[in-house]
Amino acid sequence: MEENREISALFNLIDDPDEEVFTSVSQRIVHYGRNIIPNLENLWENSPREDIQERIEMLIHRLHYSDLVNDLTEWRDSAYHDLLFGALLVAKFQYPDLHTAPVLQEMEKIRRNVWLELNSYLTPLEQAHVISSIVYNYYSLKGADLDYTNPDHFFIHQVLQNKKGNSVSNGILYLILAEQLDIMVKAIHVPNQFVLAFFHTDYDASTFKGNPQHKIHFYVDGKTGQAFSHNDLEHYFKRTDTIPQPDYFKPYNHVDIIELLLKELSRCFSSPINQYKQEELLQLASLLH
Repeated sequence: MEENREISALFNLIDDPDEEVFTSVSQRIVHYGRNIIPNLENLWENSPREDIQERIEMLIHRLHYSDLVNDLTEWRDSAYHDLLFGALLVAKFQYPDLHTAPVLQEMEKIRRNVWLELNSYLTPLEQAHVISSIVYNYYSLKGADLDYTNPDHFFIHQVLQNKKGNSVSNGILYLILAEQLDIMVKAIHVPNQFVLAFFHTDYDASTFKGNPQHKIHFYVDGKTGQAFSHNDLEHYFKRTDTIPQPDYFKPYNHVDIIELLLKELSRCFSSPINQYKQEELLQLASLLH
């Protein structure tokens, strides 16, 4: 953006010690939108003081965050909620300059490899075996515990790059592939777990009146890609003193999944220095609620 008199004056006030003045200045800078980011980056490079650089970094973050709010709102209000695009938006919280093309290309490469191994005669369990074999063996995707110490385990581009994610991010990757391949896999509401379920092809969440569990063939652990049975899930419920409810077997929609991803990611930023990020992520999640 071409620097005019007002921008120059605002930049000269970035180092003002009066917080009220800085608040007013920062609001005016953010009002210019993302086009002012190159000017701020140039100012950062020419600022010898670390405290001023920190203020500039925060302003750039606020500009990116404002863009992300708009993009996520557009995604929420769109007719079709593409899960991969939603996951990429979440990644842009921490990586605002993320180039999505390499992610799309990598996902297409994996999809094609799975597709080449599928045929119309395979049972759902055989389909699950093909997906897991390609994703977790051939592509060597590993599963990490959900410990909230590494935010990168939640970002789909980092999961693809580092071949390591947690149950939520690996599960989302699995769901995206299944949808691209027209395989009836959904995430369900089992408490404290991100469980994938292979549904019968005639199941329709909008019209089915009974217990959705009756329309599930089996389950898959998103972290490892391992399939498990109804009996295995019942053992888990008994072990955790959980009384199964029909609602636990209802599928998440894509908006629900991205809301969950944002909430889980927010737990990585609980330290005082990062608390503003936690609050922002929860605000983004609330847009989807």
